[in-house]
Amino acid sequence: MFGVVRPCRHGLCRHLFEDWMAHLCGLCLTLRDRHGQAARLVTNYDGLLISVLVEAQAPELSPRRKAGPCALRGMRAAEVVETRARGARLAAATSLLLAAGKTRDHIADGDGPYRRRLVAAAAGRMAGRWDAAGRATSAEVGFDPSVLSDAVIRQGELEAAGGLGLLELTEPTETAVAAAFAHTAVLAGKESNAEALAEAGRFFGRLAHLIDAVEDVEDDRRAGAYNPLLATGTTRAEARRYCDDALHGLRLALADLDLERPRLVRALLDREVGRSVDRAFAARAPSARPPRPGFPIPCLTGSLVCVTCGLYQPEWSEHHGKGCGDRCWCTRHGDCDCNCCDCCDCSC
Repeated sequence: MFGVVRPCRHGLCRHLFEDWMAHLCGLCLTLRDRHGQAARLVTNYDGLLISVLVEAQAPELSPRRKAGPCALRGMRAAEVVETRARGARLAAATSLLLAAGKTRDHIADGDGPYRRRLVAAAAGRMAGRWDAAGRATSAEVGFDPSVLSDAVIRQGELEAAGGLGLLELTEPTETAVAAAFAHTAVLAGKESNAEALAEAGRFFGRLAHLIDAVEDVEDDRRAGAYNPLLATGTTRAEARRYCDDALHGLRLALADLDLERPRLVRALLDREVGRSVDRAFAARAPSARPPRPGFPIPCLTGSLVCVTCGLYQPEWSEHHGKGCGDRCWCTRHGDCDCNCCDCCDCSC
């Protein structure tokens, strides 16, 4: 569920937050309705940007419907993007394909619980189902799934090769996100946006890769795990410069887009991404979390996380006990200054 772009009701105007939730819930329900309950595990905040971009270019392609109560919405009903929406289906396809590739990568590396044969076998079967589902859904919306699967494979090869620069290591992520962003222009019938969207996707993919590396660097150092910053000797200050340059490029690319509804795109890919960069580089006190228990406890708690849409987090999770302020760079009392968009009706 967690990603680079993770706003909350205190950081967005009410109408924009409702729109964002409509896409998040729409992606989750599209995965459930088309591929079963287990597919909801791959729901992620960044994946729904695909759905947002399609609607921003062609609002008529993202019809809404009334959805029933959900734990993530405080057991309230809501308007959500329909399963048949092209953007929701493309978002679901990319989420499934990338999750399948990442799971197989964990299995190959024997990370954590994947060292156990039973866990690895079950995860492998799940990854196979996700991959097949992602390819089928990609075909429905005319997207080439090999772009994403190849990126996952090349990422592993580049990390194993060694001796590469930081931007060489982020290239597969950049390529994958660029292809997905650009295809939203095809779905929306606005091919003139494809080049700028591909550029925005490249910079967003770079930021996502770098932010993840910055947030994980200390844990990876202690665990002896691979981290691109450690592998390339990139300092924290250098990583911040790379992020700032990528954020500038992302904003320039967004300025070149022809959008019918630009407000949510600007709020997420400009303001919220900028906040994510600041959050990643903010000084943090070291946390002492309980150790992760052995099999089968993580599998059982993982199911509970899925059922509650991420509302429940186990004690050993980095997200356990964190309030809105920890996740969303705002406070429970709200610090929105009504500059989160250019809405006339800003109900913060």
